[in-house]
Amino acid sequence: MTELGSRLKEARLQKGMSLDELQTVTKIQKRYLIGIEEGNYRIMPGKFYVRAFIKQYAEAVGLNHEELLDEYKSEIPATTNEDIPEKLSRVQTSKNISPSTSKLLDVLPKVLIIVFIIGVLAVIYYFVENSASDSDKQLNEDNNNPGAIVENNMPKDEKQNEDAAPEEDKEDAPDEKAEEEKPVQEISVQESSGKNTVYELKNTDTFILTLSAEGKSWVRVASATNETFYEETMEEGVEKELDLTDQKEVQVIIGNTTATEIKINDKKLEYEVSPSEYVNQNITIRFTSLGE
Repeated sequence: MTELGSRLKEARLQKGMSLDELQTVTKIQKRYLIGIEEGNYRIMPGKFYVRAFIKQYAEAVGLNHEELLDEYKSEIPATTNEDIPEKLSRVQTSKNISPSTSKLLDVLPKVLIIVFIIGVLAVIYYFVENSASDSDKQLNEDNNNPGAIVENNMPKDEKQNEDAAPEEDKEDAPDEKAEEEKPVQEISVQESSGKNTVYELKNTDTFILTLSAEGKSWVRVASATNETFYEETMEEGVEKELDLTDQKEVQVIIGNTTATEIKINDKKLEYEVSPSEYVNQNITIRFTSLGE
């Protein structure tokens, strides 16, 4: 047992808390809490979680986590080379594609081109047939109504005078211009493996991330280069909004997904992996703005 582990355990016992009670408060699995007390950091899901779990443990037993982490920093694994985002970025979509699916994807573009050509020919045929039908119909009407032929053969000036109407009865119809359809924001799942999920955000010029806590939850938001934008244990009712429009990729680590809601541009993000399966999850959001 390390000095840090002994100090944390002593503070827990002074508060009269069992490991089960501490697990309920911090939402950290009991085996990780035992690992912290014994200094066995190898069982942690990653080096980054060591500092995060120690911080939550210290807050739960009433210790100053900043002083604690600074005093025992030599015992705590460094988090400079955090491996969670690196592992996530190495997930290859191609591994999940079966050979039969790959063959289908190769043939699909050719099928779509053939369908498109058939569609164009059908449209041309439709308009040609309608045009021929209209010509035949007009010819039959002219044969049955000789007066119409006379009217059509009238001098241009006479016909214009006959058809002319007072200027005050004429109204200029406003030009109707079809409004360009605005693209609809799209958030789709690109990759998913265990507690790691990659989403793609597109068809929008903004990337506003809103985090809302419905209970106690530790949250960290960082860039692809590990620049931290937000790192806090959120209490119930707390909401944090971050403008990440200038970021192409953002990593969001949620310690308690059952108590954390994520919105992107005011649209709720549905967890691809059920919180009941993985309480703590690693989420990557890749942003492609309009025009790119």
